[in-house]
Amino acid sequence: MQHFPRPQDRSLAVEREPIDGTCPECGGHDLAGYPVLSEGGWWDVVKCQGCLASVRRNPAPPLGSFTPLSELV
Repeated sequence: MQHFPRPQDRSLAVEREPIDGTCPECGGHDLAGYPVLSEGGWWDVVKCQGCLASVRRNPAPPLGSFTPLSELV
C-alpha cells in the first residue's frame, strides 16, 4: 500500500499569467491566463479576474500538464 503525506495547504491554486488586454464585458484590465478542467476536458483560458468573463478558451492537451513517460522517450 502506498502512503502519501497529507497536504498542508488548505486549498489548491494554479499560477495565473497576467495578460494584456481589456475585458469585453466589464472593461476591466485585470486579465489572466491559466489551465481549467471542465466537463469538456482541459482548456487554456484567459479570463477577467474582476467579473470572470471568458475572453479566450482553447482546448489544451488531453491530460493537461501531465506528460506520460512514454512520450518522453
